[in-house]
Amino acid sequence: MIISKTENDENIALFSFISGGLCDIVSLCLGMLKFICEMKKDLTISAARNGLVSGEFSSFELTSWYLDRIEQNASLNAVITIDREKSLLAAQRADEKIATGVDLPLLGVPIAIKDLFCTNGMRTTACSKVLHDFIPGYESTVTQNLLDDGAVFLGKTNMDEFAMGSANISSYFGPCFLPFRKKSDPSVRLVPGGSSGGSASAVASDLCVAATGSDTGGSIRQPASFSGLVGIKPTYGLCSRWGMIAFASSLDQAGPLTKTVEDAAIMLKSMAGYDPKDSTSENVQIPDYLESIGQSIRGIKIGIASELMAGLSQENLELIDRVCGWLKDSGCEIVDLSLKTVPYSLPAYYIIAPAEASSNLARYDGVRYGYRAEGCRTIDELFVRSRSEGFGEEVKRRILAGTYVLSAGYYDAYYAKALKIRKMIRDDFRDNAFSRVDAVLLMTTPTTAFSIEESGKMTPVEMYLNDVFTVTANIAGLPGISIPAGLSGDGLPMGVQLLGDRFQEEILLRIAHILEKCANFGELKKSILMEDMVNDG
Repeated sequence: MIISKTENDENIALFSFISGGLCDIVSLCLGMLKFICEMKKDLTISAARNGLVSGEFSSFELTSWYLDRIEQNASLNAVITIDREKSLLAAQRADEKIATGVDLPLLGVPIAIKDLFCTNGMRTTACSKVLHDFIPGYESTVTQNLLDDGAVFLGKTNMDEFAMGSANISSYFGPCFLPFRKKSDPSVRLVPGGSSGGSASAVASDLCVAATGSDTGGSIRQPASFSGLVGIKPTYGLCSRWGMIAFASSLDQAGPLTKTVEDAAIMLKSMAGYDPKDSTSENVQIPDYLESIGQSIRGIKIGIASELMAGLSQENLELIDRVCGWLKDSGCEIVDLSLKTVPYSLPAYYIIAPAEASSNLARYDGVRYGYRAEGCRTIDELFVRSRSEGFGEEVKRRILAGTYVLSAGYYDAYYAKALKIRKMIRDDFRDNAFSRVDAVLLMTTPTTAFSIEESGKMTPVEMYLNDVFTVTANIAGLPGISIPAGLSGDGLPMGVQLLGDRFQEEILLRIAHILEKCANFGELKKSILMEDMVNDG
């Protein structure tokens, strides 16, 4: 067949037209994909719910995107267990409910769960070899509350083993990392804090919309500060501990890690509530915390305790001064306080917490459940080897310390004295703080996020000092919230903390929301050096 020059020119023109059109379509599709990725990045609970209800995206699409992102950014080691099929099925069911007009606070919103909340049919390990293959046949009360409000679970997040740590480096599944880098040394990888480091990293890296955490001595608030997030530790007894793997029963408390104060209010409302299965659960009315968002804080009194300012770096002092200025401009009164018992919080904590841990972890003996050493000839050998091989170094250290302070010759000298100090601290806050002010302002952490290499050089005591500003709330059973308020000279998030009286979460959320607006951290975050993330648009 002979093709004329005219026909050939026409074919070339047609091919150019088609290929040009295809390029335009591909370019448009890539542009739309990038737009969708950007829209999903930094997605809050309220924005996700609006998008789901309006039909901008489905829960199935959103859940698929997050699951892909988790798998593609596995180097962060933030999420250690996923069940794609189960998550997508839950998302599909959420879409069906949305289509029929069902309205629930978290319906279709993909969140992540710290790996010490028992989840029915999904591996729950507390990031310990002892429980590395444990699959519960029941759901914790907190996670059931979230499911009842429509949440879609993406998976389980990394954590320090049995929630013992401040850097997420004691996990059986390896350390977890932040997506941020220091300006002065971008080559080093940073820890997200602990023990809820996986949850913090997952939210900060946009691997989920929000996540649950637990706070025994600061394990929600410290990672929140390192990660530029909002983290709230509720009043002891506000959220049920049933189905949470125990560390220290009189200190453990569940709470959320979120991108905004508004999201924290939404999550807390869903997580909180009386539970007859938990003897420490408080039967109190749970308010609609969202109603406190946006309210004026004029006339509120904020306390500054001199004991909590001692030893702060110049950078931290400047941040506190700046925050005080925002509060004054918003109509608050700053009140100087003295809380003389507060410096004893950390030593009291590191007696009470290990003592309770040594008791709680006695159940992991290789007989009833959990890791069981092979080839043991006697029951004593089974106990010793199962626990020695199953527990990590930090957990063994705390079990030994706890057993020591509970032993016959030292109970009165250490444990009983720590309990007396605890009561003195509670009384001090009641009599000398909350009789005069509505909230107490302090730093969340003494430093910003540090590297794995730096953590390896710290002694156990130096690592414990990361909790110096957070353990007080746990010892006294008070609520506390960490809010990102600025960036360090190295370009890393810095958080400030508010402590309130028992069951006064509404006041803390009101103040925190104002501080959030003043800090404008969403804009500041754009200047943080980030790791190269896959599926980032």
